[in-house]
Amino acid sequence: MKKKLILLAAALPALIFAQNSNPYGSGSNETKKFNNESRLFKDWSVSLGGGAAFLQSGDLTSFYDGKVNWGWNGYISVDKQINHTFGFSLIYSRGETKQKAMARPEWGVASAYTKYDQIAILGDVNLSNLMRRVDNKSEFKWALHAYGGAGIQGFTTSMQDEGMYKRYPAYIHQDLDQGSVYWTTGLGLKYKLSRLIDIEMRAMYVFSGDDAFDGSGKQGGNAYDPNFAPAAYMQLHPSRSDNDFTVNLGLSFKLGKSNRTHLAWFDPLQDVYAKTSSLENRVKDFTVCEKGDNDNDGVCDDWDRQLDTPAGARVDGAGVALDLDLDGVIDLYDKCVTEPGPIENNGCPIVTTTPAVSNNVVDEINKSLQGVEFELNKAIIRKTSYGILDNAADVLKSVQGQQFLVVGATDARGSVPLNLKLSKNRAAAVVSYLVKKGVPATMLQAEGRGKSDLKYPECDPASNCEEWKNEANRRVYFISK
Repeated sequence: MKKKLILLAAALPALIFAQNSNPYGSGSNETKKFNNESRLFKDWSVSLGGGAAFLQSGDLTSFYDGKVNWGWNGYISVDKQINHTFGFSLIYSRGETKQKAMARPEWGVASAYTKYDQIAILGDVNLSNLMRRVDNKSEFKWALHAYGGAGIQGFTTSMQDEGMYKRYPAYIHQDLDQGSVYWTTGLGLKYKLSRLIDIEMRAMYVFSGDDAFDGSGKQGGNAYDPNFAPAAYMQLHPSRSDNDFTVNLGLSFKLGKSNRTHLAWFDPLQDVYAKTSSLENRVKDFTVCEKGDNDNDGVCDDWDRQLDTPAGARVDGAGVALDLDLDGVIDLYDKCVTEPGPIENNGCPIVTTTPAVSNNVVDEINKSLQGVEFELNKAIIRKTSYGILDNAADVLKSVQGQQFLVVGATDARGSVPLNLKLSKNRAAAVVSYLVKKGVPATMLQAEGRGKSDLKYPECDPASNCEEWKNEANRRVYFISK
């Protein structure tokens, strides 16, 4: 027995502290930071995709006069995953935006297009791996990614109006160099098609910081030079950053051995959780009780002071059935768990009644009614309660001439209409029984109050209280009229 307990005690700290974060490791007792130094995962991929591009903020935009001027965008990137939550990409994008705006009445509507090339470095945060519950046993196929980074861009724009300058379009050119740095951020939703391919819907927003990207930002020049235009024509709104966004559908091809998982689709914490559950299952196979537990109360017979505990009884650490009120009737059989009473009365105190007229006659009747029981969700009095009602009948017959309300009440479980009907029927059942025992019918009137008259109001809902309080709320009592 001692050897098995020592083995069980040694298994738990080994489980918690000695798990190697590498899911395919040797299981040594050395705790290591999770990484991919041993190349057990894929961590490189190539992505490409394409979609729509729109100029959202600028002197000219892709959204004019209730219409959308569609542009296009395509990209290709090389992606490196650092760990299961973070990676980065070197991405090249190429595309074109189309935009319009009202310049001036004499010029008419200005329209332009911008062809661009972009190179950027993006950081990639796997939000799903950050937020995912480790006890989630569902297959990991969807992942939400957040992107952010910076790059340089080169572009060529052409703009002309429908008025006086229509014959002289204005051109702007920016080389792909440090002269036009931009920032970008966005979100992507990935789906794992297989170990080799992912599909992704990605939306990116670009802060260009450049007032010339939309074709209206170059100042100076000659009105008759096709490469320039007057400042007033080009500079519709000075010092405005021209920002665009793209919506793309793309594919990622994960590089490396086909039988290996990509780092972005692996959660080391979840793997440790799975191993923990497996080890816990193996630990359950240990035989802790050498002599067994014959009464199945959860206490080994080696330490059980009561080897024949009845089935269903709550026990203390020594295996002894609980008796909360110490009346000699264990709680399993005690009808009044918190009030001591003799065994012959199921552990409830015996209520004695004096068939005499007194100022406290209602209290005497109500005391004699304690413990009246009905069939579950019915108004049928159980035979075990006949003696209690007989005592109440004796008291009532001794005070003829008085009138009483017989009130039925329930606990907070169930609907209001159902409880109201049940409480009234139970009060009527008590009245009917007492009348049969010789109590004049004119003395009694049944009334149901359902769960509106709780003895313990804090028990609404019923889950707030122990069962004995809810049982006390289910009662029939008398009120003098």
